[in-house]
Amino acid sequence: MSNPLLNERAFSQAANKTADQAGWAAPTTAPREFAEPITDGPISPWGGSASGSPKMTANGAMSATLMLSVLLIAAATFGWSQVAEVGVGEPIAFPGIAIVGFIVGLVAALAVVFKPMWAKFLAPVYAIAQGIAVGAISKLFNMQYEGIVLQAVGATIGVFVVMLLLYRTGVIRVTNTFRRVIVGATVGLMVFYLASFVVSIFGPSLIPTGSGSFSILFSVFVAGLAAFNLALDFDFIDQAERAGAPKQMEWFAAFGLLVTIVWLYLEILRLLAKLRER
Repeated sequence: MSNPLLNERAFSQAANKTADQAGWAAPTTAPREFAEPITDGPISPWGGSASGSPKMTANGAMSATLMLSVLLIAAATFGWSQVAEVGVGEPIAFPGIAIVGFIVGLVAALAVVFKPMWAKFLAPVYAIAQGIAVGAISKLFNMQYEGIVLQAVGATIGVFVVMLLLYRTGVIRVTNTFRRVIVGATVGLMVFYLASFVVSIFGPSLIPTGSGSFSILFSVFVAGLAAFNLALDFDFIDQAERAGAPKQMEWFAAFGLLVTIVWLYLEILRLLAKLRER
């Protein structure tokens, strides 16, 4: 999932540091006394600790996203190669390294949520670890539905471009109401997935499966929700740039955007699989 971790609270926690607290990757030192600085008035709390410190830019965030995407694709290629080809009717074994990658990626993601200043170091870890898992999952789908991965990748890129154009042209405007609805729906979906996982331990999963109409509509809803989360990511980056967020926040924003893209891809992959079964 994505945008619940991209929020102003994360900025405030990272930017509002006192003199005796470690800032963005800065070592913790003993408190020191400083004379009251001369200012031109109040400034944004997202600004850097010094007037000349580098600030976050949208171009920087997109460059970081591109770098993370390259790492994810390279790792996915490796994960793809770890799934052995099997004959017709033979069971398919999911590689253990992909399971490890999923767990490592999850841990890295949770760490970034609570420590945004670590994103520069943990976002690449997430991209590599999650890439291995995504590559293995993609190979399994492609073995069952030939060519489906290429379709899913193309659809994901298409949705990303369309959402970016709709956001840039103002067709989609991220208002407070829009943000609350999308974030609320995303959190609700996360809770539903968690509850379904717990229930599946004792019985059938609550998540609709198969190629029925309701199952397909559910996948369309989830994929659409992931797509609208892209708009929140774009708005987050724009707001951070206008507010003068620290340079390191580019990696945090890129991490959140990558999480959304991976989520969108997997949901599109599942949707296409359901459509293939009809």
